[in-house]
Amino acid sequence: MADRVRVGVVGTGAISGAYLQTASTSPILEVVALADLNAQAAQAKAAEFNIPRVLSVEDLLKDPSIEIVLNLTVPKAHASIAIRALRAGKHTFIEKPLAVDRHEGREILDVAQETGLRVGCAPDTFLGAGIQTARKLIDDGAIGRPVAFTAFMMCRGHESWHPSPEFYYEAGAGPMFDMGPYYLTALLNLLGPVARVAGVSSIAIPERLITSEPQKGKTITVETPDHIAGLMEFTSGVTGTITQSFAVMHSPHPPITIFGTEGTLAVPDPNLFDGEVKICRAGATEFTTVSPTSPTGYGRGVGLADMATAIRAGKPHRCSLEQAYLVLDLMEAFLDTSDSGRFYKPVGEYERPAAVES
Repeated sequence: MADRVRVGVVGTGAISGAYLQTASTSPILEVVALADLNAQAAQAKAAEFNIPRVLSVEDLLKDPSIEIVLNLTVPKAHASIAIRALRAGKHTFIEKPLAVDRHEGREILDVAQETGLRVGCAPDTFLGAGIQTARKLIDDGAIGRPVAFTAFMMCRGHESWHPSPEFYYEAGAGPMFDMGPYYLTALLNLLGPVARVAGVSSIAIPERLITSEPQKGKTITVETPDHIAGLMEFTSGVTGTITQSFAVMHSPHPPITIFGTEGTLAVPDPNLFDGEVKICRAGATEFTTVSPTSPTGYGRGVGLADMATAIRAGKPHRCSLEQAYLVLDLMEAFLDTSDSGRFYKPVGEYERPAAVES
């Protein structure tokens, strides 16, 4: 179709399959080329999803027909590829996190402003029925005025199952930079702008033994905190805690709970698009499940499709650069304040993206 947005993908690792699957059925996206340092991996993905060309990164960026570069590289390459794409005159959509620190994130902001091009960034799971249904309930006053929240992502890490787990323990990764984007993006969409945060963090397990193939027996030296506990205050007055950990065996805690003056809301895993939203209203004794108020069945890449649609329509896209930079700012703040012992006030303004239409 002539009005489709042509996409070139840089990086064909594990997450690329989910994006390419969504793109293959999207009426707005057309993936026309792949690039990866591992040419064999790129060729295999091209064959699997019937992508016509495998190019070098340089040739993909030079291709005048490509409008969006989908950046699925490892986190430490996110900023450099994004900036190269913008300099080449292309919009870009980046897998989370936006960058590994504020300095890199600021560079992306500056180049995007200079070029007038769009930058989108995962996660896009907040566009799913789970978070969108919870948001509508909060916005409609179903639990009264939100007062507090808890958010927990607690597990033992990835070295027991992931084929290449090393990067999860490098600077710019760890549980906060790996899973924090899902939780923080969801909280921003549920509760709005943040007033201040503080955190405490530690490297609880300094060395990790890989027990998955093909690197079974190799030892990882952990370079970044693998356990972080944060305190957040939103400008609305809502306060709460967020814990992100690769250092615990089992956790009984639900992913996100929002406590209001007239009830409590159990929010599903923000790493997923769907999931049961449950509410216990004032006077009730048990939680009941709420039917989804927006479309179900989304997959990774719906945020890319939303940005492509917004480009054609000339309207804002929901997985915005500003949102991704705020998430990056907050994640780094949890680590910084662990050393300083002081609260941090995020920079810039934040406006929640439009809700997904039912």
